[in-house]
Amino acid sequence: MRSSLRLLAAACLLALSRGKTVRYRTDEEGAPGTVIGTLADEMPVKAPGEMSFRLMRQFSNSSLVRVREEDGQLSIGEAGLDREQLCGQAPQCVLAFDVVSCWRERYRLVHVELEVRDINDNAPRFPRAQMTLEVSESAAPGTRLPLEVAVDEDVGSNSIQSFQVSLNSHFGVEAQTRADGARCADLVLLQELDRERQPSYTLELVAKDGGSPAHSGTATVHVRVLDANDNSPTFAQSSVTVELPEDAPPGSLLLDLDAVDPDEGPNGEVIYAFSSQVPPEARRLFRLDPRSGRLTLEATVDYERTRTYELDVRAQDRGTSPRAATCTVIVRLTDVNDNAPRISISALRGAASAAGVAYVSEAAASESFVALVSASDRDSGANGQVRCSLRGHDHFALQRAYEDSYMIVTTAALDRERIPEYNLTVVAEDLGSPPFKTIRQYTVRVSDENDNAPLFAKPLYEVAVPENNPPGAYITTVVARDPDLGHNGKVTYRLLETQVMGAPISTYVSVDPATGAIYALRTFNYEILKQLDLRIQATDGGSPQLSSSTLVKVRMVDQNDNPPVIIHPVLTNGTAEIGVSSKTSPDSLVAQIKARDADDGANAELTFAFLEEPQQDLFTINPSTGDIMLRGDLSEELGQLFKVILTVTDNGKPPLATTATVNFLVTATAPSSMQEIAKPASWEGKALQWDIPLIVIIVLAGSCTLLLVAIITIATTCNRRKKGNEMKNNSSLKDQIDISHLEKGQQEEGSQRGNVFEQGFTATPSYGKEPAPPVTIWKGHSFNTISGREAEKFSGKDSGKGDSDFNDSDSDISGDALKKDLITHMQNGLWACTAECKILGHSDRCWSPSCGRANPHPSPHPSAPLSTFCKSTSLPRDPLRRDNFYQAQLPKTVGLQSVYEKVLHRDFDRTITLLSPPRPARLPDLQEIGVPLYPAPSTRYLGPQTDTAEKV
Repeated sequence: MRSSLRLLAAACLLALSRGKTVRYRTDEEGAPGTVIGTLADEMPVKAPGEMSFRLMRQFSNSSLVRVREEDGQLSIGEAGLDREQLCGQAPQCVLAFDVVSCWRERYRLVHVELEVRDINDNAPRFPRAQMTLEVSESAAPGTRLPLEVAVDEDVGSNSIQSFQVSLNSHFGVEAQTRADGARCADLVLLQELDRERQPSYTLELVAKDGGSPAHSGTATVHVRVLDANDNSPTFAQSSVTVELPEDAPPGSLLLDLDAVDPDEGPNGEVIYAFSSQVPPEARRLFRLDPRSGRLTLEATVDYERTRTYELDVRAQDRGTSPRAATCTVIVRLTDVNDNAPRISISALRGAASAAGVAYVSEAAASESFVALVSASDRDSGANGQVRCSLRGHDHFALQRAYEDSYMIVTTAALDRERIPEYNLTVVAEDLGSPPFKTIRQYTVRVSDENDNAPLFAKPLYEVAVPENNPPGAYITTVVARDPDLGHNGKVTYRLLETQVMGAPISTYVSVDPATGAIYALRTFNYEILKQLDLRIQATDGGSPQLSSSTLVKVRMVDQNDNPPVIIHPVLTNGTAEIGVSSKTSPDSLVAQIKARDADDGANAELTFAFLEEPQQDLFTINPSTGDIMLRGDLSEELGQLFKVILTVTDNGKPPLATTATVNFLVTATAPSSMQEIAKPASWEGKALQWDIPLIVIIVLAGSCTLLLVAIITIATTCNRRKKGNEMKNNSSLKDQIDISHLEKGQQEEGSQRGNVFEQGFTATPSYGKEPAPPVTIWKGHSFNTISGREAEKFSGKDSGKGDSDFNDSDSDISGDALKKDLITHMQNGLWACTAECKILGHSDRCWSPSCGRANPHPSPHPSAPLSTFCKSTSLPRDPLRRDNFYQAQLPKTVGLQSVYEKVLHRDFDRTITLLSPPRPARLPDLQEIGVPLYPAPSTRYLGPQTDTAEKV
């Protein structure tokens, strides 16, 4: 039963691997995406979802037909199907291509033949829209005039089927079928012509095809009637057939035509020529001598290209009204074995294959498809029959798929690691005589599969590492090899996670995934961990991944890194006291020193010794055991204290030692077999030890706190004093400005402007180094502008050196002095100058006050007093006083103009008018000095209005 099932399965697999031919039909000009058929329906095994279909690479017109991979559905591609472009005038158009189906790693070749059926998508057309014919008037009824052949690219019933000519009484049209299957028409004379009655005719020729709906093409025929010629040339045969081998050389004679015309003279001379129906290709291949009528071969012909040629030869006399006759020559070519077979090898479409190279997986099963071999021969008959064979290696064989197509299949399992490449030879030979042979070299490369796991060089690695290694120290490198290629052979290493002393092993060591180098992540201590076992896994990059592992044993090597530790007797601050009875006999055991070393081996072997020999050589110590023996007599040493320095040294390289002080106190107690008195060192007489750093920190913290409290207290006090000074200065400012009681003069009722000065005072105290606005003053005979801080340096006192000048060396540097001097002059009646003198500044006892307007809005930043003169002034009219002043009607100088502009620019919106007190002894007829008041722009804001400035 089992053997029967195996035979049945083998038969099914063999049937799947053999080729199958499927035929479909579809109309041309179908829309892209139109479904033609489904290959899955043609398969003997119905396994939806398990089969896949691929188009072979040899099919170059992949844009014409698309194959769906899931079920092999065939549909029209983006380029569409045009039968005229694919097959021309061939009566049958078949598009052949190959598809490979895959089912359970078994490949099957499906040969598809798609017949593209013609539709009536082309209308008949004539080569020229206008045709001209000549006919003798003596032509007998029934004379045929050949017309140019109309062309219709469709075939069959869709090609030209009939011709029609416009209605007339002399000409008709008859359709004929040529040897190559084309339809043509002749214009037939129905009745005799009379050139004298009608010398020409114009006819409309219509060609119709047999499609539904039918298409047609038209042309205009002009027939010119010639004068009569009695006899026409005649051929011995109206049709002649000639056979010509395709390998005939150019110049070969095909036929010697001879046409006879019984007329004499020019009417009997015959000239030969091809008719208008002979195509240009035939005119290139054949030559007709116009005098002799010899038909020869002009160029080589090819049977595989065209097998039959039809030549219409026209013989015409040279009469006044020439007459002609036509003879049809049919040339048939015979095949010769002149073409060698052609070999085309195609791998699976989409496989990574180059020209002449195919790839097959090393996991492919036996009889797996590798490539398709197609052999063809352009010859016919036995000359075109080809047989193929495969040479090179017995792992591959050639199986016939269909007709002249073969499949290269595997015959055994492949192993890329043993044989990565095969060089095969395909031989194709035809059956001609003599036969032609074609040899083609082909390479099959075995693609890699991940079938080999990484292999370590050693199954066990043992390595020794000294303890106290620095973190990151190199330990060793493990190496694994994978014979596979690419990602399948790329090995990566990783550490398999385990627990070591309660911690993951990945916290102890790390592995470089690319090189397999192992590094330590921490410092190893032999006394804690003597050996570390870790397992390294090597994994390749294939799919699925394969891996192997190896064991690495890391053994720690002890280093002499631990000094000996004395454990008995107990030490206090490196000192031990041992009581010894004064009655102890010599050579008795007094004490036993016990010490230990955490190291191992020679590093833990200890040696005991005294650095200094005890006094009077009373005590000795065993270097190996640490036993202390009494050598002398202590009976007279009661209460004495003997001090020795004990050292314990190991045997490491370099050796480490521990030193301790041992005090032997002689007591009166009775000796015992092993009595040792060990107590801590006495604390008596030792001063109390203070923690000095803590005391320093506490003192510094208290000092910083006191300093911070002092700074805050001083800042608060200064702030309060500053506010008090501001309030005091503000109150004194009001007292200084309020001087109206000094300027109460009597004015005449008709005039309100006598000796008027408009002067604005802004007297504010100076705080610190706050900036003050500039001040404009009258000096000499012009205005000058100085900074507010400079103005504070000048006073109104005269230096006694002529004209008053603010730059006098003895002038007061206080701004308050200027104000006090002004008030003093007013109170003492020393204001002796006229208004003009005050403006011009020629009196050394006068001070020139400004005539600006005070700012009623105090600035947030106090400034020095401002002093500006107004734009226009007037001089006294007394000619006796003119000597001390400038001429009247003083023009506006540049200095005055600048002051005027400055006054306009400053935003003062209130004016203080100072009226000079009456001076009966001086100039009672002085004219009033008018000072214009310029209001400040309304858009400027200078602060809230106060009563600092008043109008007096």
